[in-house]
Parts: sequence; C-alpha cells; structure tokens
Amino acid sequence: MISKFVTPEIIFGKGSLNQVGESCSRLGSSRVFLVADKGVIQHGWVDKSLPFLEEAGLEYVIWSGFSANPKDYEVEEGALRYAEYGCDAVLAIGGGSAIDAAKAVATLSTNPGKIKDYEGIDLIQYPLPPLIVVPSTAGSGSEVSQFSIIADSRRKLKMTIISKSLVPDIAISDPLILSTIQSRVTAQTGMEALSHAIEAYLSLAATDITDIHALHAIKLISSNLRASVASQVNEAAKVAMGKASLHAGIAFSNAVLGLAHAMSHQVAGQLDRPIGEISAILLPHVMRFNLIASMDKYISIAEAMGARVEEMTPREAAEKSIAMVRELARDVGIPGGLGELGLPEEIIPELSENAIKDACFITNPRDAGVEDIIDIFKAAWSQ
Repeated sequence: MISKFVTPEIIFGKGSLNQVGESCSRLGSSRVFLVADKGVIQHGWVDKSLPFLEEAGLEYVIWSGFSANPKDYEVEEGALRYAEYGCDAVLAIGGGSAIDAAKAVATLSTNPGKIKDYEGIDLIQYPLPPLIVVPSTAGSGSEVSQFSIIADSRRKLKMTIISKSLVPDIAISDPLILSTIQSRVTAQTGMEALSHAIEAYLSLAATDITDIHALHAIKLISSNLRASVASQVNEAAKVAMGKASLHAGIAFSNAVLGLAHAMSHQVAGQLDRPIGEISAILLPHVMRFNLIASMDKYISIAEAMGARVEEMTPREAAEKSIAMVRELARDVGIPGGLGELGLPEEIIPELSENAIKDACFITNPRDAGVEDIIDIFKAAWSQ
C-alpha cells in the first residue's frame, strides 16, 4: 500500500511566539495578512506578536472579520481584503476558527471562484501563498492539518475541504498562549483533540506512523486534560495538551477521520456551536457502532487511557475505552446529549442524509447507512 505523510515545519516551546517575524520573512513575505480571532486580540497575543513582525521589517494588516464557525461569505470577504492590501503571506494567530478562516482566505487568494468550489478532497488547483499559523487552543490541530472547515451559510452545514495545499508551511506552538483560555474552551478543544486522535487511529487510512501519533495524543489527553481544565496556570498540563494537539493533528491530517466528525459537521452547521463539544457527545456513540470493526484497536485505546486490561476479556477491554471517553467528557463538563444543546430531534433524518456525503465518512472503519446514522443521532440526542 502506498501512503503519504505530510507535516509543516513545527516550532514548539514556551515563548516560541517570538519566531513569527523570522518565519514569515524567510518564506519571502513582505506584507502579512494577519488573521486573528477577537479573543486572541483581547488577551494581547496579537500585540505581543507585532514587534517581532516589525523587527523583521514586515508590514502587516490585521483581519478578524469571521465568526466562531467561519462562514463562506466571511472568508470570501477576507480574500478581497487580502488582495486589496497587496499581501503576500497569511499568518493566523488563534484557535481552529482563525486557522480554518486563514486557510480559506489563502485558497481564494490564488484560486478562482467561491470557497464551496473546493469542498471535498484535493480540488485546490494552484499553490497557496506562504501560510504560518500559531494556535491559541490545544484541540483543533488545524496548525498541522490539511483540513479547513467552513460553514455553508445556505445549506447550514460545515464543508470539509481537504488538500495537501492546506498544510501550513510553518506551525508555531507556544503553550504559554494556552494559559489565557477559559476552562470551558479548554475542555471543548481538548475533547476535540481526543476525537481527532481516536478517529484517526480507527480510520481505514491509518498507518503505522499515524497510529504512533494518535496513541500518544490519547495518552497525553487522558493524563492531562482534567488538570488543564482545572487550572489556567498549570504549566505542565498546558505544555502536555499543546503536544497532544500537535500529535492528534498530525494523525488525523494524514489518516483523516470518521463518522463522528461527519455527523458533527452537520450539527455545528445547524447550531453554530463549538465542534469539539458536539464531537465529544457523539464520539462514544459512534465508537459503540464501530466496535465490531476493530476491537483490538479499542483495547489499545483503553490502555492508552490508563486502563488495566490484563484480567478483562477482549470485549470488556474494548468496552472500557468507550466508558473512559464518556467519563472524561463528563468530568470536564461536556453536556450529556445533543438535545441539551438545542438540536431539534425532527431534523435528525436530514442531518443523517448530509453526514453520509461528508468526506470524513469515507474513512470510517464500519459501513453505515442513513438509518444507522439516524439511530446513532437519536442515541446521542437523549443521553
């Protein structure tokens, strides 16, 4: 079997934000389009980055015209601003929303049409400008992935855009930025990273290399997410979660994901809620459905999460992994069911029809029909 493995250049460590200017400069940039979400701006991280851009002799334009779930029309407006200001590189500082928006703007800066034209796999035709990203959350993994998730405002769903062109040139991960994230966001993004790692590990496109990254991410998250949620100043937990997000991102970027994300994208498009919260609710139910496809891998997940499986039957050990995911989600405050988020139960059949068309469904380890997905949605709606 032939497989490809892609990652950006990765700069990791406390204080590594000081590398933004040099990173943009050595990629040939002179005027940077800086994409940042409002929270990152509010907490001062953009202001802290600007002297490093100035020291490198770079001009910059700051753009934050996107919502928590970036919309198609927002990123299309961003691409117009990029061209208007004559920029030649994109720098994103923020969470998954900022990075996804930055990737979409970069795509439209060199490729014609609307962002919906690139929904799917490998539809981007022309090279993107230099792309440098600095994540502010430990969860999306977008800083190392070939994914961009953008909301289609007309269809009210999240489009999955997958292309190796979307892999950033340089990812700068500074765990100090994580100390300003609220505990609720820490929980949501941490569970998002866990869902990335587990679905990548179970994916039909998984390889020995992606399995190493996925299992290590599962271990780090299981050991550190509770502590990271409990305290904004627990530096060791923040560093560990920063590493976990990187490993999970590398895993899912190369192995893709599965049904939990195919379903999550539909719910997020309807409710405009954080996808980490949604995927955390759906993940145990999808894991239960997929169990018969790869029980041995479920046992490895349980072990990575800290279970002692020596005296368990294979079925018991596999079931333990699902129980541990639910327990972790409960401990960090994830709601119990999709109904609690305000999802109308009557819309489930429509969401199920859309989920089966999502690119992430292609690599799910077990075949599923629309009726199967409806059953999973209903189970996740009430619990």
